[in-house]
Amino acid sequence: MRYGKALIAAAASSLLLGVSAPAISAEKRTLCVFDIIGTSGDMYNIMRDYRTAAIEQGYDLELKAYTDENIAAEDLKAGQCDAAAITGIRGRQFNSYTGSLDSIGAIPNYDALRTVVQVLASESPRITPNLRSGSYEVMGIAPMGAAYLFVKDQAINNVNALAGKSIAVMEYDAAQGKMAASVGMSPVMSDITNFAGRFNNHSVDICFAPVMAYSALELYKGMEPNGGIVDYVLGQLTLQVIARHNKFDSEFAAWSRSYFFNSVFDRAMRIINSANNEIEDKWWIEIADQDKLRYDEMMRDARIELTEQGIYNKDMMSLLRNIRCRLDAARAECSDQRE
Repeated sequence: MRYGKALIAAAASSLLLGVSAPAISAEKRTLCVFDIIGTSGDMYNIMRDYRTAAIEQGYDLELKAYTDENIAAEDLKAGQCDAAAITGIRGRQFNSYTGSLDSIGAIPNYDALRTVVQVLASESPRITPNLRSGSYEVMGIAPMGAAYLFVKDQAINNVNALAGKSIAVMEYDAAQGKMAASVGMSPVMSDITNFAGRFNNHSVDICFAPVMAYSALELYKGMEPNGGIVDYVLGQLTLQVIARHNKFDSEFAAWSRSYFFNSVFDRAMRIINSANNEIEDKWWIEIADQDKLRYDEMMRDARIELTEQGIYNKDMMSLLRNIRCRLDAARAECSDQRE
């Protein structure tokens, strides 16, 4: 009996030690999270669960919420954050390879996005070295939704109608301004804190945003009474966890990328689909197939030019083209090697 009690006590102690050991030995790190809604936002809540999972992998992440993405990025540079969850567009300054995921027209649908995120999380020796650049490493990628043109007038329903219209573009993304100017639009330099306000009070005719912004930033106000959303995917916005690579070991970085693909991707897609369902059908502006082909070609020409200028990463552009053509070999671009 005494032996049995001792054995049970030892087993219980082992279980307790096994449960508590990761929390005791976990290294403390700071993860700065951009969510325009703050601590009640969807992305911040996703990162809460990531933090819980990371403890079992040996890292105790202190989450810091930012509603200003620029400050989060600057704090990462300054070492105030060991890692930061920011948009791919903002993250391009840390890694041009993954920062080019958000390039215009390069990922036409969510199937293509899923494929590319899976490839980037595969730990392929041809891919993984590209995820580290200088002092930084990309440790996870999640969808933030397809981006569309929100317009104040439904007559803006083809490429020609864009000429002469004003559009709010992110001042830190040179690609948006160049693209707008190339079709005769007037870019109005903005940031994530004021572009929605400019659209909603009709200071600009158009803004570029993901579907989640419809409710979160009340973009329906800017579309009232005669506006809408042009039903053409201009790009995919992503959330990327970018870390100072000397703060995390390579095993954790690999686990983290796998976690984001296997656990975060579908959860983020459910949030995106829910946001999409909130948009009334009346707001969607259908465009003719001929105009879609013109948009495709226009986006492609712009990507090629922006890649030549060093704004987009050439290797990523090649990967994305290969994925587009793998999923749809009938695309016109698949017959040449311009990208």
